[in-house]
Amino acid sequence: MRKQITVLAAAALAAVLLPSTASATPGSGVSGTILAQKTIGHTDYTLREITVQPGGYTGWHFHDGTLYAYVKAGTLTHNLADCSIDGIFTTGRAFTEKPDQVHIGRNLGSTPLVLEVLYVLPAGSPLSEDAPNPGCGF
Repeated sequence: MRKQITVLAAAALAAVLLPSTASATPGSGVSGTILAQKTIGHTDYTLREITVQPGGYTGWHFHDGTLYAYVKAGTLTHNLADCSIDGIFTTGRAFTEKPDQVHIGRNLGSTPLVLEVLYVLPAGSPLSEDAPNPGCGF
């Protein structure tokens, strides 16, 4: 019993003192509604409307497949894991997101951002996968 207590105490101390790995960054001010879903063969197709409130953001994430998006309203600021802005997309613009590319979407404007997004993913994949903040200051 004494050995078990020593091991537990050492593990607890290590958890407190040792640096931890970066954790996922949750989004803020984001909501989504699935409009349609279909699986054909080994591919899931999901059409979703996403709304990002002013000042909101998706959190750092990536997708297992390609996304095709259309900005229905507002402006999206899209950053990659190297912190660069790879696009500022305004109403009426379309863009794609590549598989496994870590990024964040932000609404820096004063009106809601509304996106229509088609997810083309391997069957059974989640719509997105969380990623740690790569060290960007936002």
